Amino acid sequence: MTAERGKRRVFIAVCLSLAIPFAGLGVWQIQRLFWKLDLIERVDARVHAAPASLPTNLDALRPQDIEYRRVRVSGRLQNDRQTFVDALTELGPGDWVVTPLQTSQGTVLINRGFVAKGMREKVSSPAGVVNITGLLRLSEPGGRFLRANRPAQDLWYSRDVAAIARKRGLGSTAPVFIDADATPNLGGYPVGGLTVVKFRNAHLVYALTWFGLAALCVAGLVLLLKPAQKRG
Repeated sequence: MTAERGKRRVFIAVCLSLAIPFAGLGVWQIQRLFWKLDLIERVDARVHAAPASLPTNLDALRPQDIEYRRVRVSGRLQNDRQTFVDALTELGPGDWVVTPLQTSQGTVLINRGFVAKGMREKVSSPAGVVNITGLLRLSEPGGRFLRANRPAQDLWYSRDVAAIARKRGLGSTAPVFIDADATPNLGGYPVGGLTVVKFRNAHLVYALTWFGLAALCVAGLVLLLKPAQKRG
């Protein structure tokens, strides 16, 4: 009887120690759910807003207040300093064409769009002043997944603004880049407007899972705390 009572106490302690953390994780996921829904709403409003000028105080703005803003810029593309960044899109494997744009405010990198493998020579090189509309994006330092950028070999797997600016000798450059919209380019390449604006939102599923585990712990407590004869 004493051994059985000891086991019951252990199981009760385990249920108590797990029920509260599980419930806390469920509450946290609910908070994350509302945060994600707010983010999706804000980004959707930015993506469909009228284009504005490039902010002059980018360094002072929080990253979450910058990304996916729709902007319009004018300037001259520095086509001799463009960079090809490995890409995998709905059109297949290829490259992003990242070109510096010299504006009255300084230099900003433009992701002009996608070009398929073996088609780099088809990329247009506009001369003179161009107008570009697109979405502000945050720099992607380091690389992509397990593939690190290799600036020395001019191999790029992510749009790392600072590293590309150093490699191309651009000097002071805006800390963000712009994904150009779907406005057609001469000759068809590069293809713009391929920005993926989609956020995974599985927080409700996670919350229900944690709450379910907490409920199982509570049910176990109820069973363990019942008088022996009732349990029997």
